[in-house]
Amino acid sequence: MMSFFVLMAAALLHSGYESEREKMSPGEAIELAQPEDWITIPAEDLLLVDLEGGKRIAFQLAPQWAPVHVANIRRFADSGYWEGASVYRVQDNYVAQFGLLESDRPNPDGVIDNPPPEYVRSAEGLDLTLLGSPDPYAMVAGFSDGWPVAIYEDGTASLTHCYGTLGAGRDLSPNTGSGAELYAIIGHAPRHLDRNIAIVGRAVDGIEHLSSLPRGSGPLGFLVEEKGEKASLIVSIRLASSLPEDERPSYQYLSEDSAAFARYLDVRSNRYDDFYDVPAGGVALCNVQVPVRPSTDD
Repeated sequence: MMSFFVLMAAALLHSGYESEREKMSPGEAIELAQPEDWITIPAEDLLLVDLEGGKRIAFQLAPQWAPVHVANIRRFADSGYWEGASVYRVQDNYVAQFGLLESDRPNPDGVIDNPPPEYVRSAEGLDLTLLGSPDPYAMVAGFSDGWPVAIYEDGTASLTHCYGTLGAGRDLSPNTGSGAELYAIIGHAPRHLDRNIAIVGRAVDGIEHLSSLPRGSGPLGFLVEEKGEKASLIVSIRLASSLPEDERPSYQYLSEDSAAFARYLDVRSNRYDDFYDVPAGGVALCNVQVPVRPSTDD
C-alpha cells in the first residue's frame, strides 16, 4: 500500500452549497475564493519568454519534479545562453518547440548535459486532491501543489502533458535532454508522453502567443525556410527573479486544498449553469486547468 495522503475533493459534492452549484459556472466558483486560497509562485520559478512584438509567455518551473533539468534551465537563462533563440517548430494540435536547434554553443558552467530521467518520482508522501473521475492513463489522478498529477500502480507519480505543459526536448533514449531545447503543448493533451519526457513546467500566462503561431509544413511541424516559413525570434528568456522587483510579473494559483477549488472541480465535472441541460458527470484531468491569476494585494 502506498502511504500518500489523499484529500478528497469529492467529499464536498454534497455539502452545503448544493443550491449554489445548480447555476454556478467555473468562473463563478473561482470568484468565491478567499485571498488566503491563492498561493504566490516564487519569482525564481517563473521563466519569461519574450517574443518580438511585446508578446510574453510566463512559465512556472517545477523544481520539485525535475530538479536537475530545472537547475539547468536556470543556468541557461542566467547566462544568456538563449541569445538568438527562436520558435522553430510549430506542429498543429501538438507542440511549439524553441531554443537554438542545432547550435554548437557550449553549455554554461554547471549544466549537466544528460540529466537523470526525471520523468517520475515516488508517490510516497505526496498530498493529492483527487480528480474524482477515472483517468485512462493512471491508477488515480488529481492535483498536488497546483500541478496535475497521475499516480501509477508501481507507486510512482508524474506530472501530466496538459495544454501549456513545458517539457525538455530530447533525442532517443538514453538521452534525457539538457533543457536547452524546450517545447510547450499547444493542442489536445498528449498524455502518451507522460513518463517518457521530463516535464519542467507549465504556462501560467501567454500560451496563446505560441498556440497562434503559423504551423510549420516540414516533418513534425518544423518550419521550412525554403518555403518562406520564418521562425519566430525570441527576444529574451529570463527568470523573473533576474528583473528589478518593480518590473517582475507575479502570479498566484488557487490552492487545491481550498473549498473554492473543490467547488471549481465539481462544476468542471458537472455543469449546472444556464447553458447546460445534461451534466457530464465527470471530467478529464487536463480539462481542469488549475486557476492562475496575476498577484494582487487583496
